Amino acid sequence: MKPSLDAAAPAVTPDDIGAITKQLGAIETQMKAAADVVKKNGETLQSEMKNLGAATSETKTKVDDALLKHGDLAKQHGDLAARLTEVEQSLAARRTETAPASEKSIGEMFVESEAFKTFKGKGSIRVPMNRADITNVTGTVGSNTSSSNSLVVAQRVPGVVTPAERTMTIRDLLAPGQTGTGMVEYVQETGFTNNAAAVTEGGTKPSSDLTFELKNAPVRTIATLFKASRQILDDAPALRSYIDARARYGLRYVEEAEFLNGDGTGAHIKGLVPYATAFNAAFVPTSQSNIDVIRLAILQVMLAEWPATGIVLHPTDWAKMQLTKDSQLRYIIGNPQDGNAPRLWNLPVVETQSLTVDNFLVGAFKMAAQIFDRMEIEILLSTENSTDFEKNMVTIRAEERAALAVYRPEALVTGTFAAAT
Repeated sequence: MKPSLDAAAPAVTPDDIGAITKQLGAIETQMKAAADVVKKNGETLQSEMKNLGAATSETKTKVDDALLKHGDLAKQHGDLAARLTEVEQSLAARRTETAPASEKSIGEMFVESEAFKTFKGKGSIRVPMNRADITNVTGTVGSNTSSSNSLVVAQRVPGVVTPAERTMTIRDLLAPGQTGTGMVEYVQETGFTNNAAAVTEGGTKPSSDLTFELKNAPVRTIATLFKASRQILDDAPALRSYIDARARYGLRYVEEAEFLNGDGTGAHIKGLVPYATAFNAAFVPTSQSNIDVIRLAILQVMLAEWPATGIVLHPTDWAKMQLTKDSQLRYIIGNPQDGNAPRLWNLPVVETQSLTVDNFLVGAFKMAAQIFDRMEIEILLSTENSTDFEKNMVTIRAEERAALAVYRPEALVTGTFAAAT
C-alpha cells in the first residue's frame, strides 16, 4: 500500500523510523526467546510420547501456549515491518516532491557556454568545467556518499542483519547462586576413613577419621568495550539496542568457554574440564565405540557414588554417534525420518562448540558445581575521558562478574574418544 501524501495526512519523520526499528529489535529478541520455549516444550512432548506413549495435558498446554505466544509476536513483527516500509516510502515521496532541480549534464553545460555560443564553426574552442560538476553523479547523505544516483532513493531493509548466534548451554547445567563478595569459600571433605563395624555388647566402638580443606572460588570479571559516535547513537536508536544485545552475547560467549575450559590462571575462571576426574574405564568392552565410552564414563560417575545427569559433547561428535549404523546399515540411535531427542543412555546430551572435538564431559552437574553471580551483565555508556569528549565519541562498556565453585570433582568425568579407544 502506498502512503498517502495528502496535506491532511499525519507527518512522519526519521525519528518514527528509529522508534519502529527499536520496537522491531525488541520483538525479535522476544521471538527468539519464545522460539526457545517452543523448542524446549516440544522436546519434552517428544520425550513423553516416546517414554510414556502419550503426552501429559500440562505439556500439551505448555506447547499450545508457547506456539500461540510465538504466533502473536510474529504478527506484531509483521505489522511493524509493514508500518516501517510505509513510513520510509512516505519520507522518500516527500523528499522527491521537494527535490532540487537535477544537475546539468556535461553536454548541457557545454552548449550553454559562452565559448560555444560565439563559436563560428572554425578552429577549436576550450570550455572549462568545474570538476565537482563533472563527477557529481552520486547522491550524498550528510557527508557520506550514497551508492545510488542522487535522483534515486535507496530502499532500506528494516532492522540490522545480525550474524548467527551460538546457543549457550553450560550455565543451565549448573546450580545457580549469588554472592556479595569477591571470593566464595567452602569447606570440602577431602578424606574419610570409615572404621564402622559390628560391635558386640559392651565392646569398644571403632573410631573413623574425617579430614576437611577450605577451598575458594574467586570472582572473575568478563568485560568488553565498544566505541561509537554520539551522533550515531542519537540518530539511530536501533543501533543502541543492537550494540547492547551484541555486547551481552559477547560476554555470554566467553563466559561459556570460561565455565567449561578456563584454566584458573590470572584473571581466568577454573572451569569444569580442568576440575573433572580423568576418564578411567572399569573395563574395556568388545569392539568399543564412542557410545560405549560414554556409558563407561557414566559408570565411573556412578562408582564415585554420584548419579550422572548429563553429557556434554561437541556437535560433531554427537552427529557421529547419531550416524552410527549396525551391520545392516540401520541407525543405532533414533530414526532419521522422525528425528530424536538429544539423549544417550537415558541422559540428555548438551551440544556446545566450546568443547573441543573428540572430547567429552559426563557428570552430576548440579551437585558437582555452582555458579555465583556477583554482578549480572551491566551496560554502561560514558563520555568522561578527554579523548571521547574531544571527538564527540561514546565508550560503551559491557561487564559481568561471576565465580564457579566445583564442590565435587569426582562427580565430573572427562576424556578424549581417541585415548579411550
